[in-house]
Amino acid sequence: MSDKPTKPVRRASPATRDAKPAKRAAPRRVAADHILPEYDFSHARPNKYAVRYAAGSNVVVLDPDVAAAFPTAAAVNDALRALAGLIREHGGRPPRSRRRPA
Repeated sequence: MSDKPTKPVRRASPATRDAKPAKRAAPRRVAADHILPEYDFSHARPNKYAVRYAAGSNVVVLDPDVAAAFPTAAAVNDALRALAGLIREHGGRPPRSRRRPA
C-alpha cells in the first residue's frame, strides 16, 4: 500500500443514480429582423450623444482625474486648442534617436 491517504468514494443515492438526465431546450431560431420577446425596450431612452455623433463630432470620455481639472467642456476644448497650437508651433514630436540604448 502507498503512504498517500485515499479519497473516500462517493456513491450516488438511489434517487440520483436512477434519474434521467435533463433535456436541454433546443435554441429557438429567429429571423434576423425580429427581436426576441425577452428583450424589453419599453423603458429605453434615446442616446443623448446621437445628434452630436451624427454631426461628425468626436465623443471622448475623460478619466475622472482629468475631468476634475476642467469645469466645462469649453475649458477642455480651450486647453486642447492651446496644446495643439504648441505642437504645431514646435513641430510635433521630437525626432527619435537612432542610437539603441545599451
